[in-house]
Amino acid sequence: MRDLVHIPVSEPRIGVPEMEAVMDALRSGWISSAGTYLTRFEQAWASYCDRAYGVAVSSGTAALELAIEALALEPGDEVIMPTFTIISCALAVVRAGATPVLVDADPSCWCMRADDVLARITPRTRAIMAVHIDGHPCDMEAIVSAAEQRGLSIVEDAAEAHGAECRMGGSDAAKWRRCGSFGAMSTFSFYANKLITSGEGGMVVTDDSVAAARLRSQRNLAFREDRRYLHTELGHQFRMTSLQAALALPQIDRIGELLERKRWIGSAYAERLASVSCLELPAPQPWARSSCWMYGVVLREDARVDVKELAARLAVRGVQTRPLFVGMHEQPALLERGYFAGERYPVAERLTRRGIHLPSGAGLTEIQLTRVCDVLEECLA
Repeated sequence: MRDLVHIPVSEPRIGVPEMEAVMDALRSGWISSAGTYLTRFEQAWASYCDRAYGVAVSSGTAALELAIEALALEPGDEVIMPTFTIISCALAVVRAGATPVLVDADPSCWCMRADDVLARITPRTRAIMAVHIDGHPCDMEAIVSAAEQRGLSIVEDAAEAHGAECRMGGSDAAKWRRCGSFGAMSTFSFYANKLITSGEGGMVVTDDSVAAARLRSQRNLAFREDRRYLHTELGHQFRMTSLQAALALPQIDRIGELLERKRWIGSAYAERLASVSCLELPAPQPWARSSCWMYGVVLREDARVDVKELAARLAVRGVQTRPLFVGMHEQPALLERGYFAGERYPVAERLTRRGIHLPSGAGLTEIQLTRVCDVLEECLA
């Protein structure tokens, strides 16, 4: 018999301030890609990330595409990135005409390892795409050091890491920097399941005024300032609307509250599930203050059920889950184009085949979390 309780894997927390801001934008008549809400949102989020400029766009994928395109890569240029990520990362590199070069995931935190990045640098390497997974930052101190020594650009994909922080300067004189403040450009997603959401949307943040101006032009079909509808280069229609910006802007004021809730969820899961012997839990690293965007677990080899069957059992009991990423080296759309032939990344493959995300939305209550853990243990018994 199907359980009447339904616990979603994630859902947005939209309150009165967000509704009032959207209504104000509607009343103003500025409902498309202009108006004060858009510029205020760009300025507020860039400031939160310790950046000078923000360029809001239609999605996190669009943000990645514009950021990689702004590097002016040439055919044969290489961008190092994790295999364990969303296809948007590889898509941005491929569409720019460059070559994605993959590294495996760290089994403890699921991000790419700095040592693996160093091992993949060649004379053709031009950039490193540092992707923070599930809100847990990469080791940015090591990655930044490697990039600076070799003159490489860094594009930071912080789509899942709103408010997360990285430790810089070692343990004795540690300084914590927010994700989104590293490298030439950083990108964010404001999809419905992110800490800050505009429903759909994204942003590139940077300290480079020239790059910011180009990003603004490229998101808007590369219109020329001197003559509208005359184009000397090809751009994109990647604009964010004022309504989306109005929805997102008030959430920045309460991101501290959202982070606190997310981190409580991560800690509560870790404490409650620590004794479940057939589960392997993510292990936060000392350089990171995770935003705990999503909480995932991995089935050990002695589990009596596979991950697909586990997800089905949980769904019948009213608990929604989500599978983990499929590695870039196992994506048919990329393999068919000649990328990654014969490459194997065992950690990413294990995460794909044995990992699952549990309900992790900021609105998850203690009663619901207890319910998820109880049902999960029942399904594994």
